[in-house]
Amino acid sequence: MFNRRKFIKATAFSTALLAIDKKSMANVVPSAVAPAHKPIVISTWDFGVAANAAAWKVLSTNGRALDAVEQGVWVPEADESNQSVGYGGLPDRDGKVTLDACIMDEAGNCGAVLALEHIMHPISVARKVMEKTPHVMLAGDGALQFALEQGFKKENLLTPASEKAWKEWLKQAKYEPVMNIENKLYDKASPQKLPGNQYNHDTIGMIAIDAKGNLSGACTTSGMAYKLHGRVGDSPIIGAGLYIDNEIGGATSTGVGEEVVRNVGSFLVVELMRQGYSPEEACKEAVMRIIKKKPETAKNIQVGFLAMNKKGEYGAYAIQKGFTYAVCDAKQQDLVIKGKSYY
Repeated sequence: MFNRRKFIKATAFSTALLAIDKKSMANVVPSAVAPAHKPIVISTWDFGVAANAAAWKVLSTNGRALDAVEQGVWVPEADESNQSVGYGGLPDRDGKVTLDACIMDEAGNCGAVLALEHIMHPISVARKVMEKTPHVMLAGDGALQFALEQGFKKENLLTPASEKAWKEWLKQAKYEPVMNIENKLYDKASPQKLPGNQYNHDTIGMIAIDAKGNLSGACTTSGMAYKLHGRVGDSPIIGAGLYIDNEIGGATSTGVGEEVVRNVGSFLVVELMRQGYSPEEACKEAVMRIIKKKPETAKNIQVGFLAMNKKGEYGAYAIQKGFTYAVCDAKQQDLVIKGKSYY
């Protein structure tokens, strides 16, 4: 039987263990507590450095991640020298510049515009869709009508340089979209402008964590050059070009949107991080899904994924070499990293 003496000894031993455990916990718990969230913003391609700098002005003053990503991507949207995002973007086969964009906040709210014409900042129209309507997406003339009703200015987005490039393309065009047609803008005498580097890219995807530890993301593009009028890629599609889960992290993509859509790429990356994958591992697995499904197609296209988890850890992976991404935090505002690739 468990008598009184044994009970007293057992109680004394348990009390001692608790005392030791409390002492141990006093030493362990403080160092086990996750560090305070530090603002950080990441974006696709090296032109993301300038975009990150604009986002950092918001984050460094305790601003909201949603405001940071919106203001960050304003930079390439208004840059006429960037022929794959916003103003100055290469037109479709009919000579019309059509823009796609989406935005998503920490609560899962999201908005998008598809095939929008004449508006300098489609990302801001996407935010208005999110905040002012019960919808997620508006497209074409309906998106333009909504933008004008919200006070946006109607503008001509086809710059002389992009119009000239389009007219040159028309001379030998088959009047059908050609995958990665941007590559054909440059001849063999310009190897620095071959696929994947800073002269030949598309889309900016941006993810930020603010001082409160909340995530938001934005993605905006003028889409595939000389595409069929009305073509929409992955950029404005939640779950494809962008996805945010405030418990896990966020992901965005760049490259040939059709392949990203087929694999619901950004959502896949976030779900893989939920399962324990690091951001880079998750991006790699998403790339491998594309390669596995269409191995021959994958040899001739570029798709890249960029992700960041709730801890602020980030990583990327692409099909082809040349994909870069920019990182900005309190330590360094102009970091550019070469993403790993399969080929």
